[in-house]
Formats: sequence, C-alpha cells, structure tokens
Amino acid sequence: MGKRLTQKAIIDTLKREGKTQKEISERIGCSQSAFSRHPSGKSVGRKKCGKKRCTTRRGDRTLRKIVEKDRFQTLGDLRKQWTEAGVETSRATVHRRVLLNQKQRQKRVTWATEKQYWTVAQWSKVLFSDESKFCMSFGNQGARVWRKTGEKEMPKCLKSSVKYPQSVMVWGAMSAAGVGPLCFIKGRVNAASYQEILEHFMLPSAEKLYGDEDFIFQHDLAPAHSAKTTGKWFTDHSITVLNWPANSPDLNPIENLWDIVKRKLRDARPNTLDELKAAIEASWASITPQQCQRLFASMPRRIEAVISAKGFPTKY
Repeated sequence: MGKRLTQKAIIDTLKREGKTQKEISERIGCSQSAFSRHPSGKSVGRKKCGKKRCTTRRGDRTLRKIVEKDRFQTLGDLRKQWTEAGVETSRATVHRRVLLNQKQRQKRVTWATEKQYWTVAQWSKVLFSDESKFCMSFGNQGARVWRKTGEKEMPKCLKSSVKYPQSVMVWGAMSAAGVGPLCFIKGRVNAASYQEILEHFMLPSAEKLYGDEDFIFQHDLAPAHSAKTTGKWFTDHSITVLNWPANSPDLNPIENLWDIVKRKLRDARPNTLDELKAAIEASWASITPQQCQRLFASMPRRIEAVISAKGFPTKY
C-alpha cells in the first residue's frame, strides 16, 4: 500500500510539472494505462474508447413516444417512423434503444440456453401467434417521380399524401403444418377482447393444425396476454403456454410470415380498407406448409444466435 501511495505521489508531482503520460510511464516504469485512471474513479487524460453512440438522448425519447402511440408496431414500422422523425439508423439499433435493456438481454440468454437442445420436432409442437399492423401505404406506394438534382422541393415534383393512412390490426397463428385463420381486430386489445380472439380464432387454429394432438401455445408479454384472467383462461382450457422472453420478435417465426404478406401487398396495391383486408387474407392463405417448415427448422439457429449475441437482437 505504501509503495502505491509513493508511486501516486510521484505521478502527481510529475503531472504538476507538466509531464506527458508517456514521459511519466517511462519515469516510473509502467504502462500509461496503469495510471490513466485516477483513484477517485474518474478517467484522466484518456479519451473514451469503443463505438460512438449513433443516436442522441433526444432521438431516443422520440422513439419511445413513437412506441407508446402503438405497442403493436413491427420493428420495420418503428424504424420507418423514426427515420421520418429525422433519425437514420438500423433495425438492430431500434431494437436496442427501446426494447432491450441489460436485464432483458440476460433473460433472453437464459431462455435460449434452456431451449438450446430442443429439436425441430419439439419446436413443431409450438403454435406461434402474434399481432401485426397493416397500413394502406404498404400496398399503395404512389407514383414514381422523375426529377433532377435540386428539384426535390419543386411543387410539380411533390404529391400530397395521407400522414396517418388507414390501417388494420391482425392476429394470426402458425405451426409447422401451416397457418390458422386470421382475426381482424377492432379497437384496442384488452384482456377480455383477447380471450375472445383465443376462443374464436386460436382454438380453431389449434384444431386445424394439431387435431387431437397436444400443443404448446406461444404469445408475447403484451398486457392483455399476461393478464391474470387470461392466465386463468388457459388453465381452464388445459393449454400449456410457452414461457417467453420480453421483446423477442427475432425468436418468433411468424414475424417472417408478416414480412412475406407485406411484401405481397406492395404488388396488390389496395385502395380501400376492404381491398386491404382481402389482399391480406389472400396473401396469408397463399403461405405453404413448406414455408412454415423451413421457418421452424430455423429455430435451433435462432437460439444459437441469441446466445452468441449475448442477448442482443439477431438477424432473424
């Protein structure tokens, strides 16, 4: 301890004399990093290392406000709105900023470790579910405008658009054998309305896809899903629910099906809500069992990816 204090005294003296870190390190015979941190815990004379933060605190607050407007938006929807608000960033950054804190990352790793040795056959017993929002703008992107550099703001190059396009919220479920019927949701989802969805759409999906076989139901941790009355509903119906880590769309293969449907909507170009619903149903019905089987086959890789990423979002 005495030696450390003596060395500290020497370092302080040399600093007062205006010596550089390199000169001090040569004088006392140790590396610069050995004394670049002050005993008080503050860094002295050393720049911060690591990747530079790509968003500001103000930008993060903007993202949180976007999320609070609609809790059922996809990662792509959030990124699009954040970009429109002036923050250009990746999907992974969106996920990190608003969805995954350290505790949640650890829970994802713990969950993935528990499921690390599940086979595709075991995953095939799971009925995955999710809600997704579909906007008219997905199918109607508007006409291309041909313009030269500098003509972006010219009136003849601008076309009015709807700031808040019409949209529908949809609930769906999938298994390795295919997809179940869709439910178009009216209004906000609470515990009571969610249980109606389970009764009239989830149970028929399970009957269609599993028959008399046992299955495990998956849903995320939305308030309506985790309500006590919803838990009682599952108990009363003797249905096993898969424990699920919060904010983990990359672990749910149905997210990939939503993406497929939305890509097809760009070609359908619906102009009314009825056309939008019809296009969604047609696209959903066109999903094949083979597509679902390929997504289920990816589950072991998704699990490994979460573990490798230490709980951070993955490419899935």
